[in-house]
Amino acid sequence: MEKFDVLIIGGGVAGMQCGLVLGSGLHKEYARGKKVGIIMHQRSSHLQDALFNNVLGLKPKTLGKDVLLEGKNQLSELYPEVVQIEKEKVLAVLDDEEGYKIVTNKNEYQSEAVVVALNYAKPFDIQGLQQYVERHSRANAMKDRIQLRNFNHLIKEGLYVCGTIAGWRSQFAIAAGSGASVATDILTLWNENIPTKVHDKSKS
Repeated sequence: MEKFDVLIIGGGVAGMQCGLVLGSGLHKEYARGKKVGIIMHQRSSHLQDALFNNVLGLKPKTLGKDVLLEGKNQLSELYPEVVQIEKEKVLAVLDDEEGYKIVTNKNEYQSEAVVVALNYAKPFDIQGLQQYVERHSRANAMKDRIQLRNFNHLIKEGLYVCGTIAGWRSQFAIAAGSGASVATDILTLWNENIPTKVHDKSKS
């Protein structure tokens, strides 16, 4: 069974942003030897049909399906240490002696921490997470969206949620920020709870 320190479930904007920030922190001394993975389930991502004109840093008329592809390439080119797991769907996230056991339609994984970064649509049938499902607090009630009960992205120790399924609105910048927030929380935990972030700087 392949083991991770963090396994992200979902390859949409929140999941990939979380992966990018974690990947950028793996060179830090406090993250030495840490293993991060992301299950790149993108088929049900709402980005598939999106068109972006109002996102800072994205060229107007950028297509969501292109962001999904380019995000995967960006993650693999800049941070190849982040393991991308393709063409697998998560069926269960179960408590384990060493954290969590993640069961997909093809494999089983073990991880100390899990980040759920899926969309907020029904049905949601991942075994081990259903007890946290509740009505979405910020979505239009007519759309019948769901979220996972959490406090500042944390469901319980080692189990995080980000993006729309954390209760945030379906807006690109909000979802990306949510994923980045979770990543910095995890980096802070690795850094003996000393608040931390990762910034790249141009050399002048």
